[in-house]
Amino acid sequence: MNPGGEKWTFVRHHPVAVYFLLTFAISWGAALCVAAPHLLRGETLPQLTGILMFPAMLLGPSLSGIILTRLVDGRSALRELFSRMFQWRVGLPWYLVLLLPPLLVLAVLTCLEHLVSPVFAPNRFWLGVLFGVPAGILEEIGWTGFAFKQMRNAEKTFGANVFAAFLLGVLWVTWHLPVINFLGVATPHGEHWLSFFAAFGLAMTAIRVVISWIFWNTGSLLLAQLMHVSSTGALVIFGASQVSSVQEATWYGVYGGVLWAFVGALIVLRGKDRCRTQ
Repeated sequence: MNPGGEKWTFVRHHPVAVYFLLTFAISWGAALCVAAPHLLRGETLPQLTGILMFPAMLLGPSLSGIILTRLVDGRSALRELFSRMFQWRVGLPWYLVLLLPPLLVLAVLTCLEHLVSPVFAPNRFWLGVLFGVPAGILEEIGWTGFAFKQMRNAEKTFGANVFAAFLLGVLWVTWHLPVINFLGVATPHGEHWLSFFAAFGLAMTAIRVVISWIFWNTGSLLLAQLMHVSSTGALVIFGASQVSSVQEATWYGVYGGVLWAFVGALIVLRGKDRCRTQ
C-alpha cells in the first residue's frame, strides 16, 4: 500500500519528474552553499572549494532516491532497495565487467602517449579510487535504484532499456554542471570548458548505459555502485596529469568513443534479448 494518502498523489503519478527536480534542487543548492562565501565576495572559486562542492552534491541523488522510494512504493520497496545494495551473488563474469573502465582508460591513454604525445602518459594516483567510492555508493541509490527503475519501459526490451539509460545519462551529465570546471586535472578548463563538457558527456552517457545494462541483467544495485566506483576511480587514478585543457577534452572524447563502440557491440549482440530483471 502506498503511503501518504492523496497528498502524495502527484508524486506517485510523476515520480521521475519529481526525482530529478528534487535531486537537482538538493545537489545544486548544496553546491551553492559551499561556494556562496566566495561568490558573495565576487571571488573566483578556489580549486579546493570546487572539489568540496562535489561531495555536497552527493546528497541529492541519495536522499531523493530513498525518500521517493518510500513515498512512491512504500516500506517494502525501501527494504528491497537496501537489500539490492548487498546483492553480491551475480556470477564472476559480471565482476569482470568492472574492469572495463580502467582497462579502456589505460588503453586509450597509452595509445595516445605513443601515437600523439608523451603528455598523454597515464598517471598512477592510486588513492584516486577513494574519490570513486562515495560517488558510486551514494549516487547509484538514486540514479539506478530509483530513477532507472521508474524510467524503464514496461516491455523491458533491450532497446527500451538502452533508451531509458541514455536519457538518464544525459540528465546525469547535466547534473555535473556546477562542478564541471573542477573535474579532470587540467582545471579550470577556461575557454575550453564546453569542449571538455561535451567529451565528458560522451563518456558518461556511455558508462550510464553500461551501468544500467549490468543492473537490468543482475538486479544488483551493488554491481551498479561498483561500476560507478570503477569508472570514477579509473579517471582519477590514470588520468593524464600533464595535459592541457584541449588535450584533456581530446582523450576524454576518444575514451567516450571507445565506450560507445562497446555499447554498440552490446546492441548488435544482445539487442533482441529481453531483460532478465523484472
